[in-house]
Amino acid sequence: MKLVSYTTKKKDRLGIYLDGKIYDVEECAAGMGFELPRRMRRFLEGGDEMMNQARQIETAIKEGKITSFIQNPDLKLLAPIPNPTSCRDGYAFRQHVQTARRNRGVEMIPEFDQYPVFYFTNHNAIFGEGEIRVEDDHLRQLDFELEVAIVIGKEGRNISSSEADGYIAGYLIMNDLSARILQMEEMKLNLGPAKGKDFATTIGPWLVTPDELEPYKSQTEFGNKYDLRMTAKHNGKQISDGNMKDMNWTFAEIIERASYGVRLLPGDVIGSGTVGTGCYLELNGTWALEAKETGKDFSPIWLKDGDEIELEITGLGILKNTIRKAKKSRSILTKKKKTS
Repeated sequence: MKLVSYTTKKKDRLGIYLDGKIYDVEECAAGMGFELPRRMRRFLEGGDEMMNQARQIETAIKEGKITSFIQNPDLKLLAPIPNPTSCRDGYAFRQHVQTARRNRGVEMIPEFDQYPVFYFTNHNAIFGEGEIRVEDDHLRQLDFELEVAIVIGKEGRNISSSEADGYIAGYLIMNDLSARILQMEEMKLNLGPAKGKDFATTIGPWLVTPDELEPYKSQTEFGNKYDLRMTAKHNGKQISDGNMKDMNWTFAEIIERASYGVRLLPGDVIGSGTVGTGCYLELNGTWALEAKETGKDFSPIWLKDGDEIELEITGLGILKNTIRKAKKSRSILTKKKKTS
């Protein structure tokens, strides 16, 4: 089942996406004699009971018992979880970590294999498909990051990896947009990332429930893996090609770590981290090394005002965003403070 959040009149509503059409969950439920909320977060808080009722709606649509879908030219897809309760981002792909470190001339860090790490990003700066407005400093080495993310479907604390897959409501595509100049500037202080990351993360286009991904699943001792190809296109040109099955830490292991001593809540979003080849920070470094070996000229590539970035993952759809410079913008890059 594919679940979406959409709007036609500035208020987000919950829908089921099927065969290119969106069916309003609240209205369909009322027609079948039960109640479901009109927003995603309230729906997820209802747990398995509400999810099963939504599946009844999907079945009724497939059987032709429900034929009324949203036909409105002003319909706009939002982030599936427009206001998540939190947003963590992991670091699960060895290829990305190792290549990026090699390109910087440093050895692979052994702690990568000891435990999965994550950071918190701004859950109030979550967007779906479409235009993303950014500031001047964001456009100084603006980067994409091709990731897959999960949404937590039920509350839990100290969740073991053997049980963690049962806490996942669904999967979606994530683009962890990154302002590399800001990020590199502030992380010299060994804190962050902060302003280099907190301005925009896009997710979507819909939330795909785990049952839809069964054909791609393999079970491991430490949780489920999925054979899902992950690609990125910049202005129509493919630049990245990876696979979700190459996660060195499963989402089950990440959930176990994230839930240690704290509650995970329905609506929490957790990203995988960047897949191998899944950002320009990694790609530019690799291309620069190759150019140096061959004696060719090389200029780094970054996202610019007006560019389109398109992320695609097997089974999860396509997430497209266009970068737009904010109409009124200013710089916050380092200004030396006078000291007495």
